[in-house]
Amino acid sequence: MGIINVTDDSFYAGSRTRELHHITERAGAMLEQGAGMLDIGAQSSRPGAPEVGAAEETARLLPAIHSILHHYPDAILSVDTWHADVAEKCILAGVAIINDISAGEMDDRMLTTAARLEVPYIAMHMQGTPANMQKDPQYEDVTREVLDYFIRKVHQCRQLGIRDVIIDPGFGFGKTLEHNYQLLKNLHTLQIAETPILAGVSRKSMIYRLLGNSAEEALNGTTVLHTIALQQGASILRAHDVKEALEAVKIVSYLNTL
Repeated sequence: MGIINVTDDSFYAGSRTRELHHITERAGAMLEQGAGMLDIGAQSSRPGAPEVGAAEETARLLPAIHSILHHYPDAILSVDTWHADVAEKCILAGVAIINDISAGEMDDRMLTTAARLEVPYIAMHMQGTPANMQKDPQYEDVTREVLDYFIRKVHQCRQLGIRDVIIDPGFGFGKTLEHNYQLLKNLHTLQIAETPILAGVSRKSMIYRLLGNSAEEALNGTTVLHTIALQQGASILRAHDVKEALEAVKIVSYLNTL
C-alpha cells in the first residue's frame, strides 16, 4: 500500500505534496513499482497535528482521486480519513477502501457508513486522539489489550454488516517506543482476530528514535521492520517506499515456500 499525502503537514517531508501533477506522478510511480493499492490522505495524523476539517479534507482529496483514476483507472485506492462524510464522498468518486485511524471512535457514523457502502474497512487501534495520544500512553500488556480491542471491534463491524475488515495495530498511535516493539514482536497474536493485518511502520519515530537518525534516514530501518512484520503475519505493508517494501515481500514470500 503506497502512501500519498495530499498535505504539507506529514511527519515525513518526502511524502508531502499538494500539486495535482505531482500527486498523479507519485501515484503512477508507485503503481509502476508494484503497489497493490494507494492510500490517500489529506489530514496529518502526526502527534499534535491541527485538524483541517472535513470540508477542507474533501476539497484536497477529490481532485487527487479524480486525477489518479483518470490516468490510472485500474488503481485501487483507499482513503485515509476518520470522517464518515469524507469517506462517503471519496467512495462515490471511485475509492474502494476506507482506512480509519480511529476505527469509528471519532465519528459515530463511520461504521454504519462503511457497512452501507459495502466496502472493505481498515480499523486502526489508537489510544486517545492525534492531539493527545503520545502524552502518556499506558498499558498493562499492550499486545493483549490491542488484541482484546480488535476482537470487540471486528465483532462490532460484522454485526453492523461490514464484511471485509482489516486491522491495523497502530504503531506510533498512543504507544511508547517499547510498546511499539512489544507489539511488533507479538504481531502474530493478532491473527486470532481472523482478519488481514496491516502494518504501518514506514519511516516512523519508532525507527529513527531508536537509531538516532531521522525520518529521511529511516529507509533501511523501515525495511528491517517490514521484514519482521511480514514474518509475524502482516498481510499489507503501508509504505512510503514501494520498491523497497515489495522487495521485502518477495524475499519473505519466497522463504515461506521452502
